[in-house]
Amino acid sequence: MAWANRLIFRASRLNPFSMSSEVADNKPQEFEREPVPTHHLKSWKSFLGMYAGEHAAGTEFMIGPLFLTTGVSAFDLIVGLLLGNFMAVLSWRYLTAEIAVKQRLTLYYQLEKICGKNLVSLYNIANGILFCFLAGSMITVSATAVGVPFDMEMPKLTDTLPNSTTWVIIVLCVGAVIALIAAKGYNTVAKAANWMSPLIVLGFILAGIVALNDLNIRSFNDFWNIWGEGQDPFPGQIKFSFWHVVLWSWFCNGAMHIGMSDLSVFRFARNASSGWTTAAAMYVGHYMAWISASLLYAVYLQSPEAITLLSTRHAPTVAPGPMAYNALGVFGILVVVMAGWTTANPTIYRAGLAFQSIFPKASTSTVTIVAGVVATIAGLFPAIAMKLLDFVALYGFILSPVGAIIIVELYLLPKVGIAPNWAERTGINFNWSVMFSWAISVGLCYTISVFAGVFLSFLVLPAWIGCGLIYFLMKKSSKHDYN
Repeated sequence: MAWANRLIFRASRLNPFSMSSEVADNKPQEFEREPVPTHHLKSWKSFLGMYAGEHAAGTEFMIGPLFLTTGVSAFDLIVGLLLGNFMAVLSWRYLTAEIAVKQRLTLYYQLEKICGKNLVSLYNIANGILFCFLAGSMITVSATAVGVPFDMEMPKLTDTLPNSTTWVIIVLCVGAVIALIAAKGYNTVAKAANWMSPLIVLGFILAGIVALNDLNIRSFNDFWNIWGEGQDPFPGQIKFSFWHVVLWSWFCNGAMHIGMSDLSVFRFARNASSGWTTAAAMYVGHYMAWISASLLYAVYLQSPEAITLLSTRHAPTVAPGPMAYNALGVFGILVVVMAGWTTANPTIYRAGLAFQSIFPKASTSTVTIVAGVVATIAGLFPAIAMKLLDFVALYGFILSPVGAIIIVELYLLPKVGIAPNWAERTGINFNWSVMFSWAISVGLCYTISVFAGVFLSFLVLPAWIGCGLIYFLMKKSSKHDYN
């Protein structure tokens, strides 16, 4: 999924497509505060490879198995993922890419024009913290692979705290390596990821094939019966229905598409049709890779250890390292380490840039190390990775409503005579209308989630629509906003 691999770009200093003559001359032009000029635009091929590679990463090794723990049925999973991922592709194509090619600005700069610098700083704090937690979960994933040769006790699905000294040492070592490499800058991170991505995709394909053989799958009916009509969720998990799968898979990347973070990516596209390339991400990473990882876990669930745990009403471990090792041997360990690395490393780097926007005098390497320390501490607590479905739902829920503000500013307010980019026009640093709109919509929907027991993915779209509607009504009722 690697949805964090591109968020903010602080705004676009991280543009992975800008590998042209500017880089060779060591004079990169990332156009952080201006529209991307025509001669720097990229074809759809530049986006296809990036999306396909970045969304088959460490998170996939956790998400696939976690679907099985929710007791999802075959129809709900297979058809639900088809529909949910398609809705995500449509969101990228007809919302994010359309706005990106018209404005050609980074998310950061677009928000600054609307919200003001101080409010954008709060946005970056939220991004930076969430980045660190996501990176921490991927450090957890990599640690399960590194721990295999040491016969380390793997964290259980219900574990919250570190379960052994060995676990702590391995997580600290993995986190330190990732943070130090991230601190060397994006070029180092990007080069390594480009080499690793094809191997990771190959690993998912091979793991799926091996798992099918281990499960004695000889027909489509055999494959379908792995999930069958579903079952009770594992202890500590909620039951997923068809709509849980659809809405979760649609909005797990909500911050990037309806939240507009990928404006920073698609501003380099020649036309909005490049948005269709996100289908490579959804159906390689969020379909093939999730199902492959789910098959690996299905193999583990047939082991004596897992059967014993289930018989005593305990949730079996979800540990990508041992599962991949059982399927692919040492190559499986390497794939899990690389998958976790390619997600955690750029995520820590981008967290550092988000923090640097708040402390501009600090060096990039310093803030990246700080972000790495926070992520490593988070990685010590396996609950973040084991509750990744919930965390991703929360992530999209918090950040997605910002995209509705952008749509209202650029498309709706001009129709009633209000010019866009209010903060830029008035010179303010904090657009309180944005803050109130976000706080009211998110606060209300989160309250519903807590007290009515509604899974957050069901509330992402209501929060998004509510945020945009409240903002529109507030600006429309304010007379001094009109031209």
